[in-house]
Amino acid sequence: MIGPVGVDAPQLDATAKASILVEALPYIRRFWGRTVVVKYGGNALAGAEGDPLQAFAEDIVLMRSVGMRPLVVHGGGPQIGELMQRLGKVPEFVDGLRVTDAETLDIARMVLVGKVNRDIVSAINIHGPLAVGVSGEDAGLISAQAKDPELGFVGTIADVNPDLLIRLMAEDLIPVVATIGTDATGQAYNINADTAAGAIAEAVRAAKLVYLTDVDGIRTDKSDPATRLSHATTNELEAMIRAGSVDGGMIPKVGSCVSAVRGGVGQAHILDGSQPHALLLEIFTHEGVGTMVTPS
Repeated sequence: MIGPVGVDAPQLDATAKASILVEALPYIRRFWGRTVVVKYGGNALAGAEGDPLQAFAEDIVLMRSVGMRPLVVHGGGPQIGELMQRLGKVPEFVDGLRVTDAETLDIARMVLVGKVNRDIVSAINIHGPLAVGVSGEDAGLISAQAKDPELGFVGTIADVNPDLLIRLMAEDLIPVVATIGTDATGQAYNINADTAAGAIAEAVRAAKLVYLTDVDGIRTDKSDPATRLSHATTNELEAMIRAGSVDGGMIPKVGSCVSAVRGGVGQAHILDGSQPHALLLEIFTHEGVGTMVTPS
């Protein structure tokens, strides 16, 4: 098992270390040169002990170092909610989506573009000049339109123009995307990061789409960790949504997994980003630590 090594951590002998590398080898070969979109949720950032951002950055840099092309899409829901409360605003949600008036939109842009994005870029760039922070507003990356008057400035994605991201990855850089989009008039919209990650993964023809969040995967009984599914098909997930087994904030994640896989993304994954190096464990080991979604 890959994990942080500290004073109290068990030390692996040379044979165990070699076994880990050998297990990872076929996955390194398979995904060499392929794009892997990683959605890093604000819940994963807020819910872990120690320095989760440092561990995440190490995972992303290692993926790039073995030939993958990581692309990070991030949320920041808890951080937006925290600033709203400090400013005396009460967050309100409908089906997992934040109701966004003009003031809340300004807060979301400040947090996502000015804080969370910069923190992720800085954490990655400790390891070298690798990451570039962008917003969906940049170079027409995310074209948006209003989703529902009840939600205010919450947008749906009308189109994703991946040219900027493709150019950055061609230069061996790691794009880090804040999910604010704009319409034809320049009006900004807060875009659900789960939905945006799926749409971006489709647009760049990603081999994998990985959601790092605060749950360990998809469960048939959300209150029972023992019911986590290690694998599910798109048809199975749609049935779970209809039955109410998936609800709340999991709906955009699961729906985006289904849409992305059906749109050409090879596989989608949902896993607990607060577990140290969960991204490496999911991608480079046979067993994995979350739920993998494949076509029906």
